[in-house]
Amino acid sequence: MNDFTMRVTVGQGYDETVTRVRELLADAGFGVLTEIDMAATLQAKLGVQVAPRIILGACRPELAQQALSVDPRVATLLPCNVVISVEDDGSVVEVFDPAVMTDFSPVLDDVAGEARARLSVMMDALTNDQKDRDATRA
Repeated sequence: MNDFTMRVTVGQGYDETVTRVRELLADAGFGVLTEIDMAATLQAKLGVQVAPRIILGACRPELAQQALSVDPRVATLLPCNVVISVEDDGSVVEVFDPAVMTDFSPVLDDVAGEARARLSVMMDALTNDQKDRDATRA
């Protein structure tokens, strides 16, 4: 189980990417329940400076309820974490792949499939945004 995330790198700035991911999550029917600013937290707690990185806890209540009704243990995997960070190539968006949930509990196949499809739409939109920016520059 090495590939447990879906990942895309975009040339947009960090703040722009965070804003765009929030918009696309909403478009996909997800709300953001939690937000952890890792850079601020590590600075405050450990005095360590790291590149910007935020964890957004995304949830689609209908899918969460369906998953919980099939296997209540799935609560340990909720909400779905979406991480935005900065790397040399630009901003990186990484999402826990809901399909991995079926490795833990095969009865979650339908719910995981829908969650993955919705999150894939968001990731594809980020990729298309990047292609549009690249085409404009060419």
